[in-house]
Amino acid sequence: MDLNAIVFDIQKFSIHDGPGIRTTVFLKGCPLRCVWCHNPESWRPEPELLFTAAKCSGCRRCAEVCPAGVHSFTADGRHELDRAACVRCGKCVELCPAEALELCGRSFTVEEVMAEVRKDCIFYENSGGGMTLSGGEPMMQFDFLHALLRLAHKAGLHICLETCGFAAWKQYETILPFVDLFLFDIKTIDPRKHLEFTGQDNRLILENLRKLDDNGAKIHLRCPLIPGLNDSAQELRGIGQLADSLSHLQSVDIEPYHPLGGSKLRQLGLRDTLELPFTPPEKVQEWVRQIASNSSFGNIRIA
Repeated sequence: MDLNAIVFDIQKFSIHDGPGIRTTVFLKGCPLRCVWCHNPESWRPEPELLFTAAKCSGCRRCAEVCPAGVHSFTADGRHELDRAACVRCGKCVELCPAEALELCGRSFTVEEVMAEVRKDCIFYENSGGGMTLSGGEPMMQFDFLHALLRLAHKAGLHICLETCGFAAWKQYETILPFVDLFLFDIKTIDPRKHLEFTGQDNRLILENLRKLDDNGAKIHLRCPLIPGLNDSAQELRGIGQLADSLSHLQSVDIEPYHPLGGSKLRQLGLRDTLELPFTPPEKVQEWVRQIASNSSFGNIRIA
């Protein structure tokens, strides 16, 4: 239980990551690079420095304290960061009076995470909730994940695992006895688009999904839909057909695109390549209608 993992958030009173009131633990690291990702701070496994330029007052305390020379200021006062040089010591974060700097991700032991999760046990008991492991992709820190799941299972917690499905089947097989519900992401049915939009093929993902179903795992399909990218009639039909093919599916959850990840990309010094608005409600309802018209599965929801 002395294993450590990099956690970038522990979200209390979560009501969208499984049944009831839950505590969601977000682990850093992800094998995919979805162009629509709303948690890009989860991609890299190590802690990262976030910077909100609009908050910066130009006081230059960060430059004075930084041991690696990460922070510099141009002649016109613009704050620039050499992120490659950052050693993630957090000294600049501690001294920033405007809170323009944030260190995303810190090391937790299994027991430290469990201590946070246990604080809200009364809410789990009264609502049918529990603990959800998310990310990033929690399978990226598998030894820690396995140990945490075993401890939470022993404590009698209801456990959900949100996963993109891109990991070795042997790992999923190992944790099957400890997971009550898999929140399984399906980015797109189209293998070509999956490679284009996530950086990885979806063959392994679909294989793992079917193996989980064959082994009796309870599954919620989570389908992020982005207008013009993965919402063609063929792909919506494919979601419906996939739902029909699974024996232990509990729900299909449609996740409409929202642009909130764009601000996080800017905090990381990256560019938002989509720049799309929030998805109109009528578009979302049409997605649900199309999926339902191509499926006999009855529980298609808007997340």
